[in-house]
Amino acid sequence: MWTHPRAIGLLVGYSLDRVFADPRHWHPVAGFGTTALRVERALYRDSKVFGVVHSLTLIGSVTALGIGSSRVATRLGGPADAALVAAATWAALGGTSLSRVGRQMADHLDGDDLDSARALLPSLCGRDPDSLDSDGLARAALESIAENTSDATVGVLVWGALAGAPGILAYRASNTLDAMVGYRSPKYQRFGWAAARIDDVLNLVPARVTGLATVLAAPLVQGSAGQAWKMWRRDASQHPSPNAGVAEAAAAGALGLQLGGRTQYRHGIEIRPTLGDGPAPTARDLRRAVGLSTRVQELSAVASAILAVAICQTRVRRHRRA
Repeated sequence: MWTHPRAIGLLVGYSLDRVFADPRHWHPVAGFGTTALRVERALYRDSKVFGVVHSLTLIGSVTALGIGSSRVATRLGGPADAALVAAATWAALGGTSLSRVGRQMADHLDGDDLDSARALLPSLCGRDPDSLDSDGLARAALESIAENTSDATVGVLVWGALAGAPGILAYRASNTLDAMVGYRSPKYQRFGWAAARIDDVLNLVPARVTGLATVLAAPLVQGSAGQAWKMWRRDASQHPSPNAGVAEAAAAGALGLQLGGRTQYRHGIEIRPTLGDGPAPTARDLRRAVGLSTRVQELSAVASAILAVAICQTRVRRHRRA
């Protein structure tokens, strides 16, 4: 049973997230964020060099913790290794909470409760909620759900399959730092450069896994697999992010919507290229996006477990040959 502890751990951790969502107290990611903020206060300079030191110090420390823990678990045997991967996966995943917030946002918009919708938006993205009407809130939430399906779930599962608990912790640390300082604002243009670039590199594979899963999942939410593929290939490269563009363009095609355009952040306005063909999102589309995200998460969990098994079997064969 414990021949493939990494695969078992990924599936158990994913199941824990589906049942319990994020840990309610003493959340490790929140604790990392608090630590990162303290380190930022000590190291902050308007400099790429200090930003590199900031990112490597924090990501390196978390990765070292993961490597040490993984070595101990391996010595203890398969059950301990599986338990470590399961705990890291559960702590790092945010897919169920993402879906819940998306449904809450749709409820607020359906009830024309814009004040509650605006108060909820910062839990999804960093846009300025006060400047958005109902359609703007729906678009912001839907784009965030598409992007965070990759960031909060698929990336965790893919890196868990590739590198176990150390991969999960390194990926989540990078993703959290990017969310904290990886902005094009005057304050973080230089200091956050390293965090943003590291996150871009670590998300290259997960974003494309998300795109493929979106294509496969589109018919499950009455969407179009063909359009998801077409919009991904046509529009993703226009997005300023090499990874968010994949997730958002594929989702736009799958749902038959158009995303992008004028995007208001607290630090200023960005004019994003449009992604997809169709009308602007509404609250109803937001519910479909949550369903699409859930299906993508499920497919990615299964694919990551299969990948973990394949990696384990490859290592066994190499060991036997040696």
